[in-house]
Amino acid sequence: MTFEELMDYAISRNCSDVHITQGTNLAMRRFGELHILDERPTPEEAQDMIYTILTPEEIARVEAGEDVDVGRMIDNGIRIRANVYHQRNNLACSIRLLMAEIPEFEALGLPEILKSLATAKNGLILVTGPTGSGKTTTLSAIVDYINKNEAKHVITIEDPIEYIYPHNRAMIHQREVGRDVGSFAYALNSALREDPDIILVGEMRDFETISAAITAAETGHLVLSTLHTQSAAQTINRIIDGSPIEMQATIRSQFAASIRGVISQQLLPTSDGNGRVLTHEIMVGTSAIKSLIIEDKIQMIPGAIASAGQVGMHTLNNDLQRLVSMGLITRKTAIDASYDPNELEKMIGITNYSF
Repeated sequence: MTFEELMDYAISRNCSDVHITQGTNLAMRRFGELHILDERPTPEEAQDMIYTILTPEEIARVEAGEDVDVGRMIDNGIRIRANVYHQRNNLACSIRLLMAEIPEFEALGLPEILKSLATAKNGLILVTGPTGSGKTTTLSAIVDYINKNEAKHVITIEDPIEYIYPHNRAMIHQREVGRDVGSFAYALNSALREDPDIILVGEMRDFETISAAITAAETGHLVLSTLHTQSAAQTINRIIDGSPIEMQATIRSQFAASIRGVISQQLLPTSDGNGRVLTHEIMVGTSAIKSLIIEDKIQMIPGAIASAGQVGMHTLNNDLQRLVSMGLITRKTAIDASYDPNELEKMIGITNYSF
């Protein structure tokens, strides 16, 4: 099997990830579940597959023992994101298959409130969730909406670049960490001198990047980014607790002033087993939410979200209850995904669903 045949096979089966490892079988992730294939390439064939997506410079880095992240357009028009690494003295590669086109809000099941957030003049919008929850796709849909509707200058800082945005109403410059710029934090600070309206930061990995992103949001820019957190409350705690102790009061105040919204999401298997559906929690930076952040009453955030549906907010349990009632996911899937399963069980009640 060639690399092209492997990609065609994965795409035809709606797989999200492909794993190639010297000395073992190929594997694919479909609708969140990993499948080990019967196909077992030789070490040489596996290396050839992996090297197909690398430049000579990247191959040299791999052979020097480095891990390499790349974003590529492959022959069939699909973009991929790949990480090449070593394990047990063998070469391995994890490949994420990206959608051929950036999907619109409706196709992803994103709420209308995100359109309002996307047109804000400044502030911070965070998309959070575990690995593989579709954070990049949601961010891309937001940028694509801006591109089609707003005459703005957008700078993206990514590692690696995943979706490519053609200029539409907006002008979009995309910078890749490790290729166009040294780090997220450096690129953020540099972006402030490049006349941006909107800055997308692929991931806020450290305090330096978090601090620079909040500063950019405070100084009149709309900043979009991601974190690996499962709820709005957890996101707030991660940002503040991840700051140096002497800076936490300042970061708390700055974050409260700049936050526009937090979208915490997961991708869950559908009840029929033939796909996945997006579930999310939406927190909007209202004056009530900002006050709770400043007063360090983060434990009250879920209650504030649940009671503010009129402004577009809802908790994860609210959305899981909706998906169960529509028959899109099973009760077990919902309860397993919830960060407060006892509350969700009460919300769902004891009704017996046919699925």
